[in-house]
Amino acid sequence: MRELPRPSLDVSLDALSNKYRRRLLSALLEHNPQDDGDTQIPADVTIEDEDVEKLKIQMTHTHLPKLADAGFIEWDRETNQIRKGPRFEEIRPLVQLIHNHRDELPDGWL
Repeated sequence: MRELPRPSLDVSLDALSNKYRRRLLSALLEHNPQDDGDTQIPADVTIEDEDVEKLKIQMTHTHLPKLADAGFIEWDRETNQIRKGPRFEEIRPLVQLIHNHRDELPDGWL
């Protein structure tokens, strides 16, 4: 297993700069591991009126690799399983803060 550098605040904020990554990390606060069959997206990440196929492509090619590269998640492309990564605890305080105040945030932030 390769040694991951400690993520900087910039890396953490970049990981949180997209609502789908925020939703995924927030979902991992309470559920680990996440296994959603062939969709690769935990159910609480999507919203009913969103294009799920387009989101799957974005998650597979952008969001999941970014979070995995930072060490915030572990993503098994073969089984489509997502779980907390070795650096999840380092982003947890930011994710927890957003999650705890989700009702106070503008629509679409989480």
